[in-house]
Amino acid sequence: MNNILKNRLLIGGFIVVLFICYKFAIANTVELKDEYNKLSKQEELFKNTPKQIALLKKKEQYYDSLLQVYKIGGTSLQNNILNTVTTFSNKHNLKVVDFSEPHTYVNKSLKINSYSFTVEGHFNSILQLIYTLEQKTKYGEIVSVSYEKKKNYRTGTSYLQATILLQSFG
Repeated sequence: MNNILKNRLLIGGFIVVLFICYKFAIANTVELKDEYNKLSKQEELFKNTPKQIALLKKKEQYYDSLLQVYKIGGTSLQNNILNTVTTFSNKHNLKVVDFSEPHTYVNKSLKINSYSFTVEGHFNSILQLIYTLEQKTKYGEIVSVSYEKKKNYRTGTSYLQATILLQSFG
C-alpha cells in the first residue's frame, strides 16, 4: 500500500468515526439539552403559579365587590332592573304599573337593548328612581322619561305616571 491510499483510508475512517460519534453521543446531548431548556421554562412557569393564583383571587374579590356595588347579579339584566325598580318602589311608595319586554336593535356589530317601564307615584320619588338607575347602578342610561298626569274619575284624585326608557349596550 502506498502513502496516498493510506491517507485516503485514514481520512475516510476519520469521517466515519466522526459520523458515529455524532450519531451516538453529540445528537443525544443536543436532544437532551433542548429537553432541559423546555423543562426549565416550565419550571419557571410553575414557580410563578402561587403568585398568579393570589393575583387572580384578588381580582375575583375586586370584581365581586364591583358586582355588589353596582347591584348586578348572576341573572339577566332585565331581571336585575326589575328587581332594582321593585325594591326601590317598595321603599319609596311607588307603584310599578308596567314593565314591557325589552326591545333589541342591532346596528352593525352593536346590540342595543331598550327597557321600558311605567311607575306611578310622587314626582320626587320618581326622580330618585331615575337617579338611582342611572348613577348608582350601571345598567345603562336613561334615554327618555315621559310624565303624564292622570285623573281617577271614580275617586276624583290625580296621580302622576312616568314611562321610563332605559338603554343598555351589549
